[in-house]
Amino acid sequence: MDSTRRESLKVFAALGAIALGGAGMRAWAAPLKPGADSALIVVDVQNCFVTGGTLPVKGGEEVVPVINNLAKLFENVVVTQDWHTPGHASFASSHTGKKPFETTKLRYGTQVLWPDHCVQGSQDAAVHRDIAIPQAQLIIRKGFHKDTDSYSAFMEADGKTSTGLGAYLKARGIKEVYVAGLATDFCVAWTALDARKAGFKAAVIEDASRGIDLNGSVAKAWADMTKAGVRRIQSTDLG
Repeated sequence: MDSTRRESLKVFAALGAIALGGAGMRAWAAPLKPGADSALIVVDVQNCFVTGGTLPVKGGEEVVPVINNLAKLFENVVVTQDWHTPGHASFASSHTGKKPFETTKLRYGTQVLWPDHCVQGSQDAAVHRDIAIPQAQLIIRKGFHKDTDSYSAFMEADGKTSTGLGAYLKARGIKEVYVAGLATDFCVAWTALDARKAGFKAAVIEDASRGIDLNGSVAKAWADMTKAGVRRIQSTDLG
């Protein structure tokens, strides 16, 4: 084989490798397509957690159009609401001498104390008016037991009291959940972590969520979720 032919073969081989690599990269980057066994969980996109609310998350309202667009990709959608009683145990105002964002000990462990927020029946607790997900089949209200908080859509903070969401999703044949909303480091993260504990595949959509970030809580939440096998994705990964 002459040198010219050998060089030509090397070039063709290199081009073939590039083509295969390109195809591989395209396959890897193909959009995730939620199926009938997938559900979107929209966590606590309520008036209390956006600008003008009683516990605003910075940029909270920015997730609304992202979530509205995402929801169009899902056959199954669940919406959650924080739904506290007046004088709830998680409110700083319920503990003499305590201020918002301090902690206290409750029967189930350490509890962050919050400003009074999302009180049942108030406009503050209503789902944000611009959320447009008419196909949502279920609203899960949580935190309605006066002495127990509930960040997760699956389980109250005592780790024992179920909201019933896990059983509902399994009855519907759901195997994978995508979580978005407010706030990344509390209700979103706890929902995703409990989804994994309940046996579901789980992903958190980062740009469709916003965090409070108390003393590095966002970074810790992502670390905990990654360790538990929760995928960190962007809305553009779905299509």
